[in-house]
Amino acid sequence: MAPDTIYTTVGRKPALLRELVETAISGTDQAVPAEQREYVMQINGADTALAKITIYAQAITAIQLRMAPVFLALRDAGTADADCAALWSEIAARRATNMRAFAADLRGTGELGEDLSDDQVADIIWSMNSAEYWDLLVRERRWSAEQFRDWLTDAWARLLLQGA
Repeated sequence: MAPDTIYTTVGRKPALLRELVETAISGTDQAVPAEQREYVMQINGADTALAKITIYAQAITAIQLRMAPVFLALRDAGTADADCAALWSEIAARRATNMRAFAADLRGTGELGEDLSDDQVADIIWSMNSAEYWDLLVRERRWSAEQFRDWLTDAWARLLLQGA
């Protein structure tokens, strides 16, 4: 397909990258708002913090299988393109906001450690669910996706939950 056809259909590079990121996160052929994603609804319906963490670790593993290369390409494009840098910053800020909401949801179970604020919980989850973290362990250290998922579940449970 000719680049001009793509740009006419989707938009210029930042719009194209936004669409790629949003569809990669959604796992569908179109962007799906966070609250309508299957894993978010499952998390909202889970009763325990460990169940919520387990669902999210599974979801983030599936997302990173699709998204990590696209997300890292966007980050790298941002070093030379101001529009891509702005999109990278916007998506990173949105991820941080979503993690604060997830931290509050976890806090609502009464199972989070008292020594961590919701902002600290959000920052821990935000940093460990990043494409960079995935890339280091899965691509560079050659962990399997299942090993990453299990590690993430265990690490978050130990770091965040009382008595874990």
